[in-house]
Amino acid sequence: MFGSSDDKKVPFNRSYTINNSSSIDIPPVKPFNYSSFQRSESVKVPDSIKGKVRSLCNLFESRKESRKASKLKLESKVSDPIQLPGTEDRVVVYFTSLRGIRRTYEDCYSVRMILKFFRVTIDERDISMDAEYRKELLRVLGVKNNVSLPQVFVRGKHIGGADVVKQLHETGQLATMLKGLPVRSSGAWEVCKACGDVRFLPCANCSGSKKVFDEDDDMLKRCPDCNENGLVRCPSCCS
Repeated sequence: MFGSSDDKKVPFNRSYTINNSSSIDIPPVKPFNYSSFQRSESVKVPDSIKGKVRSLCNLFESRKESRKASKLKLESKVSDPIQLPGTEDRVVVYFTSLRGIRRTYEDCYSVRMILKFFRVTIDERDISMDAEYRKELLRVLGVKNNVSLPQVFVRGKHIGGADVVKQLHETGQLATMLKGLPVRSSGAWEVCKACGDVRFLPCANCSGSKKVFDEDDDMLKRCPDCNENGLVRCPSCCS
């Protein structure tokens, strides 16, 4: 009825396939061994992080050493033997009013404000307004080329730059050094009405042109009263 045995088709038996699934070899799952689990191995710190931590530690240690070195440098600066003759009764500040270099301008400004707070007589010498002040400073410090600004002298003695003055002010030593100096009659923050705290005015002899007419020689000559910019010191605040 069905034909030959080769042509017989075996019907799909769902129960047969399910019952014989146990014959497939499935490897057993091993239980996890918690005893072999170690916290130190699970959270390992990479060598790169260790190097960063080590570098940070070295950085803080170097800062501590730099603070000690700065204290020694401060003591050596205070005992600097450089002298500025004729200024034993005042404070002299060599600075610049130009804003070409921002850091230098900010240092000059901050030092001037610190010294004005004590209301002592301050002789401010702007080297950008008069080249003779720059030559004078280089000659006193014994430097041939450039020098950092500002430079402060107290009672004729060289103190140093902005970092030294700020440290002296923070430790209270600056107040001790300025004690006994003449005090300004006007307020600490009062601005000069003549020059506006610029410390210079146009020359009255040549009106700032740097030239005067010589009637004897019938020619123009260099004005002997002003500097290379046609300026003179303010007689109101720089006398």
